[in-house]
Amino acid sequence: MIKKILIATGGTGGHIFPAYSLASHLMSKNFTVKLTTDERGFKYLKNYKNLSLIKIPSSPLIKRNFFKFLLSILIVNFSILKSLLFLLFNRPSIIFGMGGYSSFPICIAASILRIKFVIYENNLIIGKANKYLLPFAKKIFVSNKELEGIKQKYNNKVIEIGNIVRDEIINSNFVNRKINFDNIKLLILGGSQAAKVFADELPQIIDQLKKSGISIKVYQQCQIKQNDQLSQFYNKANIDYEIFNFTDNIVDYYSRVNLVITRSGASVLGELLNLKIPFISIPLPTSAENHQYKNAEFFSKKGYGYLLEERDIQNKLYDLINLIYNDKSLINKILSNQKQHSDKDIFKNLDTHIEKILNEKN
Repeated sequence: MIKKILIATGGTGGHIFPAYSLASHLMSKNFTVKLTTDERGFKYLKNYKNLSLIKIPSSPLIKRNFFKFLLSILIVNFSILKSLLFLLFNRPSIIFGMGGYSSFPICIAASILRIKFVIYENNLIIGKANKYLLPFAKKIFVSNKELEGIKQKYNNKVIEIGNIVRDEIINSNFVNRKINFDNIKLLILGGSQAAKVFADELPQIIDQLKKSGISIKVYQQCQIKQNDQLSQFYNKANIDYEIFNFTDNIVDYYSRVNLVITRSGASVLGELLNLKIPFISIPLPTSAENHQYKNAEFFSKKGYGYLLEERDIQNKLYDLINLIYNDKSLINKILSNQKQHSDKDIFKNLDTHIEKILNEKN
């Protein structure tokens, strides 16, 4: 019997890359895999020719404006109806919801049609979509059991599996390299949306570091419209740099650097942890449920990296990087802590649990 799995994912990089990793793994195990996402996710995934992609329009519930709220209600209901029709003619064995509002309609439709579904939460506070779906889900897979926001009565549904990260990260050949911190090779990541504040404020701090005598090479992800702004600044300051826009080949950049400044999505922090790269995590202050701060706080308390709030970039970032550069024991401590963690068995764990759920009666 052919096992069919449908993966429903949100449209940001933090959702689509774990979803693609999961899809690739399941296809290697001879599952028939389809993946649903919204317009944002479709834009990123459409170039992966091996994926069977279905675009489901969706919307978050926008409560601050009455007319936008009504429109979002209509879009969500339309998406549920479209999902119902799709599932009636393409009934999978199980659905895997990866979080994000785009995963909500397909999972609700699955519940109506009594199709098994599980959900995955890699943040340290449960997202709204997953919170609403949890009562109907068979299980919720989590990156860490310290996840907040789950009612006690659903604790029996929680299975800790770790971070779903890309195969090329799990199997990377530079994880055990020796990090040399005699000069700084800095990667700046702003997430799939590329943080504007990173383009506006970080170059000046990098210039200060260079003027203090620190040798530094910068790789900075930015939006296309920020290319000229950054190039002009770095050229004028005579800073060695490379700028790039959103890429799915980020592992190449990871291999070149010894320090990363990043937003605090669970996916990117999980990748850096598994690759053993020191990082400074700057949470997006407006992230839903303040989940990015929760992620950064957890990783910081574990000693995997540093947490710096966006409001402190101007008055604390220079001192922090200077301190790290001049006290190599700090980096060694971070690397030692990171080496205690590995997600290399995540797919092995997932296979066991998925097989068990598939064999259960509804």
